[in-house]
Amino acid sequence: MVPWLPEKLPSPLVPAWSAPLNHRALAGIAVAGGVVVVADRDLFDKEDVFHCYDAATGLPKWAVRYAANGKLDYGPSARATPLIDGERVFTLSAFGDLHCLRRNDGKVLWKKNLLDEYGGELTAWGMCSSPLVVDGKLIVNPGGPQASLVALRPETGEELWRCPGARHAFASFIVGEFGGRRQLVGYDAISLGGWDPATGRRLWRITPDIEGDFNVPTPIAYRGQALVATENNGARLYGFDREGGAGPQPLATHADLAPDTSTPVILDDRVFGVWGGTLFCLNAADGLEPLWTGRDRALHDYASLIASPAHGGRVIIATLKGELLLLDAAAHEMQMVSRARAFEGGESMSHPAVAGKRIYLRSPNAVTCFGAD
Repeated sequence: MVPWLPEKLPSPLVPAWSAPLNHRALAGIAVAGGVVVVADRDLFDKEDVFHCYDAATGLPKWAVRYAANGKLDYGPSARATPLIDGERVFTLSAFGDLHCLRRNDGKVLWKKNLLDEYGGELTAWGMCSSPLVVDGKLIVNPGGPQASLVALRPETGEELWRCPGARHAFASFIVGEFGGRRQLVGYDAISLGGWDPATGRRLWRITPDIEGDFNVPTPIAYRGQALVATENNGARLYGFDREGGAGPQPLATHADLAPDTSTPVILDDRVFGVWGGTLFCLNAADGLEPLWTGRDRALHDYASLIASPAHGGRVIIATLKGELLLLDAAAHEMQMVSRARAFEGGESMSHPAVAGKRIYLRSPNAVTCFGAD
């Protein structure tokens, strides 16, 4: 959820600035504190490179690079979106390289490899979950048998707690109040769960009816409940008891919204999600009943969605092949307010960012800023 999205997209889109990149990447764009941080690779595809640009002008501020050689499905580039937290930037590679960088100049304050240190397994998709700072703790999930989830001191990388469990999944964790209890909610490779952010103790576990979900889409907090959507078990809404425990059975389900990678969004009790070339609008307050569904030539199995209450409700959809679709989120049917082409050629699964009145989007070979404050 962001406070602003445009009432209408200009067509054509005119960049405020654009900076070239060497390779496509799966990691989303991070924007905060006046800077943009984006993942890249070197020309020979042997090193990770993280670039930092001035958010207003696109002028380069710094770049950090290090060896990260290997082969993974969808390439070896970073998957996890960088985290900008005050004066620090946290980056995580597909191979487990966690760096804490100084925001102003990119100086490495500390670093460690999560797989080497905590005994996790390098999967064919690599490490994807974005770091998360909660109550002064940096939360990461190496997926080691004795360190499935780990909290570190952000300033130094010192371990604060670890929780044993299963191999990591691919979704990022969220934090919120569920059942009156503040908790982390996320996945391991086989189950959905909640964890106490103060101690790391696992609070509950739900294993879905159908095995084999990749667990890529991120959970969503909704009015003290948790919405999840995966490819084998569809969309499910879980409630919580007074002790903060979930389930074990969902309050509502919708089997047809079953994305394997794309995360839905919620705005004013409406769930918006993309799967199989279809855009779904479900009523979260009424059993995930469909309000409408629609199809569009630009929609494929993956899309990035961002919601905003601005202008009576807007959802912007960044498609796999470079179109931006702006949706009237309050309409009684699929109503595209406007659409515009952001890039030509290639595909991008990198999640865009919205900051101020600007949209930052990654194409296969550039990061581009659209709009102006």
